[in-house]
Amino acid sequence: MTSSSTAVSNKESNKLQHTFRHRRGVSESLTLGLSAEDMVVQSMDDASPTKWHLAHTTWFFEEFVLAKYQQQYQRFNADYSYLFNSYYNSVGDRHARPLRGMLTRPTIDEVRAYRRAVDAAVSNLLEQPHPRARGLANTVTVGLHHEMQHQELLLTDILHALSTNPTAPAMRELPPQKNAVRAAALDFIACDEGLYEIGATGNGFSFDCEGPRHKTYLRPFALANRCVSNAEWLAFINDGAYQSANLWLSDGWAQCQAEQWQAPLYWRKRDGQWHQFGLYGLQPIDPEAPVCHINYFEADAFAQWAGARLPTEQEWEVAAGALPIAGNFQEDQHWRPRPAAAGAGLQQLYGDVWEWTRSPYAPYPGFNAAAGAIGEYNGKFMCAQFVLRGGSCATPRQQMRASYRNFFYPHQRWQFSGLRLAKDL
Repeated sequence: MTSSSTAVSNKESNKLQHTFRHRRGVSESLTLGLSAEDMVVQSMDDASPTKWHLAHTTWFFEEFVLAKYQQQYQRFNADYSYLFNSYYNSVGDRHARPLRGMLTRPTIDEVRAYRRAVDAAVSNLLEQPHPRARGLANTVTVGLHHEMQHQELLLTDILHALSTNPTAPAMRELPPQKNAVRAAALDFIACDEGLYEIGATGNGFSFDCEGPRHKTYLRPFALANRCVSNAEWLAFINDGAYQSANLWLSDGWAQCQAEQWQAPLYWRKRDGQWHQFGLYGLQPIDPEAPVCHINYFEADAFAQWAGARLPTEQEWEVAAGALPIAGNFQEDQHWRPRPAAAGAGLQQLYGDVWEWTRSPYAPYPGFNAAAGAIGEYNGKFMCAQFVLRGGSCATPRQQMRASYRNFFYPHQRWQFSGLRLAKDL
């Protein structure tokens, strides 16, 4: 994750202090445009209230940094350890996840006071010499990447909550739009057969599930030059794909019928035209932009319909590893996917939409979960989920790297998730 040395240089310490203050401030800035009522709502079990995200990320620093590295630390409120633990069994009991929206107390003002107190204590701790400076720095770094994950979830979860309001309220005003962009024609870029290395390189931060770095053999394949667009998804809909059982995996077809899927999650027809609900309210779909808010079952059905398949995560990483991390991310303040830029070669591998792969979320060869409570962070979820790659318009750019593995259950649709096609050669 970081250097094995026990010492931390002044430069590294100063950078960490600055990053801590900045990243904690970003969480607060993401709530602009939300009322106190918005921030307590929980619209489904998979989503959490904004207020809970603000408190949980604070609890993480209190539990794993202050309680461990500050002598005689006095907790801000003893009840918060129960209310804002997420799934860390080794830390203690916790409030039931489906009931997070019932926590009208503490108030949002009390949660913000909690954030200020913990921020001040962590900042003070980082400013002082510490006998376990390396462990402290490493744990704070994990906490910052954890906070970035929750910043993305804050946006996707409030989007789902607002989508349940029949008036289709916007969280923010739609930013000024650039001139209309026409996506490049769908094409496939060939990739050579060979033995490749994938996984975290050890340069900079990575989560334990991104390693160990290892060799993987790939047969020749081709990746689409861009993500599947809304226009192409419309053709899929109009061809009756949501009524064609032969395109779907059995579990996906059963759920498609049970929940009567007819289009991506936030698509709505108004006056005969498709619109998409987003953080800017209900807007006409952009036919050139990547389709999003689809689940694994839908992505796989589209690939079948298109005569292609989903890429493996190994194929995706090999293709993306040599490319710069550039795209539409959270910091761009344009929280809806944009059309692919004109140009040759692979486009949109980073940002805009998470790309489903056909790879189950499983341990790499030689994987061992980290020791202690933080080891519960990734490894115990390696069952019945699929990997997504590349980040989205709600993902902080600082968090992205070629080896980053996101994962969700195949039925889940509320993330900014889309797809890129692949083919065997």
